[in-house]
Amino acid sequence: MLVAVVLYDRMTALDAVGPLEVLRFLPEVRIELVAEAAGPVRTDSPLTLTATTSYDACPAPDVVVVPGGPGTAEALGSPLVPWLRQVHAGTTWTTSVCSGSLLLAHAGLLEGAPAASHFAVLDLLPHLGAAASTERVVVDEQHHVMTAAGVSSGLDMALLLAEHLSDRTTAEAVQLVVEYDPRPHVDAGTLAKASPEVVARAVELGRPHGAVPESFAAPLSGPSAPAPR
Repeated sequence: MLVAVVLYDRMTALDAVGPLEVLRFLPEVRIELVAEAAGPVRTDSPLTLTATTSYDACPAPDVVVVPGGPGTAEALGSPLVPWLRQVHAGTTWTTSVCSGSLLLAHAGLLEGAPAASHFAVLDLLPHLGAAASTERVVVDEQHHVMTAAGVSSGLDMALLLAEHLSDRTTAEAVQLVVEYDPRPHVDAGTLAKASPEVVARAVELGRPHGAVPESFAAPLSGPSAPAPR
């Protein structure tokens, strides 16, 4: 089974690496890091990832994982979008983490369907034909799509995906291998839990790094974007 983990300029590394570190333990899974061209890809942090193959050389993955990040806005007009549209017809699951769901929606894969995304861009999904959901992970079995909310939720999605691709025991075994049992001593990981002071501080900390963008609206109104719905 071929899992294609998408890379593009200024994506968030954990959006891709988190699911990769879960899915790589599944039997019979082979993972490729896919980008417009094979080679190094800059993330939104000091970490650089290396694409092992290109979109053109990966025409039929079984599973696709699309990360988000500050580079999502530019990626909306890249060859990634038509590639997603093309390969989705043959995937078992097409998935996204964080603002990666905007790329799925822009490719027409979330038409009328609920989808998750990072809280800072969640309100953009309806402009692309999807229904915004505040759930941590959203599964659309009819269209074989899974979407996860911000960054760390990609781990939750990957474990759910592991269960769908194998079985509950295997998914739990992988959970144990990576010792994923989060119990942080802080508890403000969603807008519903965060105080106004915490939200303001999150914007202050995240915006210089592109983690909480001011707006993705400009690319959505560009010549390659669909008309607002």
